[in-house]
Amino acid sequence: MENEINNDLEKALNYFKSADYEKAADSFLIALNNDNNNPNLLNNIGLCYSKLAKDDLAIEYFIKALSFNPKSVQTYINLSDVYFRNKNIIDAINLLENAVTLMPNEIALKHYLSRFYLEDCRYDLAMDQLNEILDIDSDNLDAYWDLGNLHFELGDYDSAVQNYETVLEKVTDNAILYYQTAIAYEANDDVDKAISNHLKALSCNENFHPSYKKLGILFMARNDNESAIEYFTDYLNFDLPDEEKKNIEDLIKRISK
Repeated sequence: MENEINNDLEKALNYFKSADYEKAADSFLIALNNDNNNPNLLNNIGLCYSKLAKDDLAIEYFIKALSFNPKSVQTYINLSDVYFRNKNIIDAINLLENAVTLMPNEIALKHYLSRFYLEDCRYDLAMDQLNEILDIDSDNLDAYWDLGNLHFELGDYDSAVQNYETVLEKVTDNAILYYQTAIAYEANDDVDKAISNHLKALSCNENFHPSYKKLGILFMARNDNESAIEYFTDYLNFDLPDEEKKNIEDLIKRISK
C-alpha cells in the first residue's frame, strides 16, 4: 500500500513539474483516497485547480487543507492568491489577518498581508506589518524595498530613499533598484544623485533603456544639452513605439539648435 501511494505521489509530482495540472490533480486525488486527511495532498490538489483556473474547487481544497493543518503557511498564501485573483481582496485580508494572529512571527504571511493592505489603500496597516517584519528580521531586504515603495507612494521621498539605500548596501547588481532609487532622488530634487543612480543602473544592465531617457531629461534640466543628446540618441537605438521615437527625435532637434 505504501509503495502504491508513493507511486501515485511521484506521478502527480512529475505531472505537476511538466505543467500537466489535470493529470497531476487526478493523481493527487488517487493518492488522497488512501490518505483522506493529508493536508499536503489537499493543498496540492487545490494548487492544481488554481493553475487550471478552477477557482471554486481550488478554494474548496485549500479550506479542507487548513481544516487539518491550520498552520500551513503556504496554503494561506495559495488561498489568498485565489481570492485576490477573483477580486475578493477583503476575503484575502481577513484570511491573512487570521493567519497572522495564529502565527505572529511568520514573515511570509505578514509580507503578503502588507501587500494586500497596499492594494486596499490601507497604508498605515501595511506600514505596521512591514515594520513588524523588520522587528523580527532587521535584515529583511524585501521589507525595506516595500517600505521604500510605500513611502514613495505617500510622497515621503526622504524615507523612500533611505529604505532603497539600505537595500543597495546589500544588492549592488540590480538595475531596477538603482532606477527606482534614482526616481526617488529626482522627486526629492536631488538631480546629481538621480543621475548617479541611473548610471549605476546602466552599469548593471546596459540595455536598461528607461534610464537612457531619464538621463537625457536630467542632463537637459542641468542645461547640459550635449550629454542630454548623447543619452537621447542611445535611447533611440531601442525598439520604441513610433510616437515615442518621434517625440525624442523632435526633442533632440529642439535642443540641438
